[in-house]
Amino acid sequence: MKTTRAYAPASIGNVSLGFDVLGAALAPVDGTELGDVVEVSDAAEFTLTCTGAFAHKLPPGADNNIVTLCYAHFFEEMVKAGKETHHVAMTLHKNLPIGSGLGSSASSIVAAFHALNAHFDCPFDENALLLMMGELEGQISGSIHYDNVAPCYLGGLTLMTGNDAKVTVQLPTVKSWYWVVCYSGISVSTSAARNILPKEVAMADTLTFGRQLGVFVHALHAGDTDLAASVMQDVIAEPYRKSLLPGFDDARAFSMENGGLAFGISGSGPTVFAVCDDADKAEAIREWLQANYVQNEDGFSHVCRIPEKGAVEQQVKG
Repeated sequence: MKTTRAYAPASIGNVSLGFDVLGAALAPVDGTELGDVVEVSDAAEFTLTCTGAFAHKLPPGADNNIVTLCYAHFFEEMVKAGKETHHVAMTLHKNLPIGSGLGSSASSIVAAFHALNAHFDCPFDENALLLMMGELEGQISGSIHYDNVAPCYLGGLTLMTGNDAKVTVQLPTVKSWYWVVCYSGISVSTSAARNILPKEVAMADTLTFGRQLGVFVHALHAGDTDLAASVMQDVIAEPYRKSLLPGFDDARAFSMENGGLAFGISGSGPTVFAVCDDADKAEAIREWLQANYVQNEDGFSHVCRIPEKGAVEQQVKG
C-alpha cells in the first residue's frame, strides 16, 4: 500500500506592509515542526482521520473539514484533465492552532494538495496547484488571496502578482534576520479581522502603502537591510486589528526597545512577529513575549528563519 506524507510550514501573511500581497514561510531555529502534516494512502474508499495538538478544535465531521474539500476538488480537476484516480485515505496531523494568524488553514490545504499531487505522480505543476490552493483558502476566509498559501507551498518570501498565469514571484530574503513569532493562545477569525477594517482607505494611507511596498522590494534586491526594515509598518490593517489583540502595544514597545527592527501582526492575528538581526536579542524578545503576551496554555513563541523550501514530502515510518 502506497503512502505519501507532506509537511507544510506556518506562514506570516501581509508581513505588515504587504496587505494580501506579501507572505513569508516560517521555520523555527530549534527544529520544531511548526506546520501541519497530511498523509495519503491507497484505500477502498475515502476516509479522513484527524490527530494532533489542535485536532479537537476542528469542526466535527469529515464533510466539514477543509482537507475533505481539497480531496474533492483535486479529484474533480483530475477528471477534467483525463487522469486516472482511485480512492485514498487521508490523515491530517493538525499541529497549528486555528485562527492563530499563522496560516493554519493554508497549511492544511497546502499539505493536502501537495500530498495528493505527489501520491498521483505530480499531474499538476506548481502554478496549477497554487490556483487550487487559493480557491480552497477563499472558501475559508471569504476571498481568494495567496499571502499564506504561496509561501507555505513554495517557501521564502513571496509577492503576489495578481496574474493567474504566474501567481507569485520570490523576493530575496535577509539571511541575517531572525523572525520571532508569538501566538497568544486566543483565536481571531479571518472574517472578523476583515470586518473590522474600513471599507475605504484614505488617499494618504494608500500612497504610503504603495511607497512602502515599492521601497521594500527595492531594498531587498539592493541588499539594503536598514531601508527594508524602516518601511515595515502597517498603515492598512494594524491600526484597527490591534484592538482585537490584548497586550499588543506593550509587546510592540518591549520588542522595539530591545533590539527589534520591526514589529507587526502576523496575518489577522493574534500572532505577532518581531524582526531582529541578533540571535540573543531575538531570544530575549521571545522569552518576554512568552511570559507577557501569551494568554493561556495554547500559546507559544518561537525564533524562526524564513526557509527556502515550503511544503516537503516526508519519509513515512514503518
